[in-house]
Amino acid sequence: MFDIGFSELVLIAIVALLVIGPDRLPKVARTAGLWVGKMKGFVTSVKADIDHELATDELKKILKDQADSSGIHEIIEDTKSVGDDIQKQDYVMRAIKDDADDVKDDNGSDNDIEKEEKPRRND
Repeated sequence: MFDIGFSELVLIAIVALLVIGPDRLPKVARTAGLWVGKMKGFVTSVKADIDHELATDELKKILKDQADSSGIHEIIEDTKSVGDDIQKQDYVMRAIKDDADDVKDDNGSDNDIEKEEKPRRND
């Protein structure tokens, strides 16, 4: 807290002993100790309150950011549902195309296959 070394404390103790006197020095030291303890408690309390307020402000900011980003979550969910719909439609379109290819093969594309299988003559 204060940058006071041992030599300064000894000097303060000697001056206090000379000024206050040996009879009242223990009572003054006890009172000074109580005041220093109260000041440390007050400083600790103020630090805790400031830390609590900072944590509360940070939590409020996080909650606000999450509330603002809830629209993004809705957009993401909508996009996922649209993607699922597209996949379903793609599956249906492929099934229809496969059915159409099967019908085309049954109606005469076998002849095309036979033509391709016959070797060509080079005259």
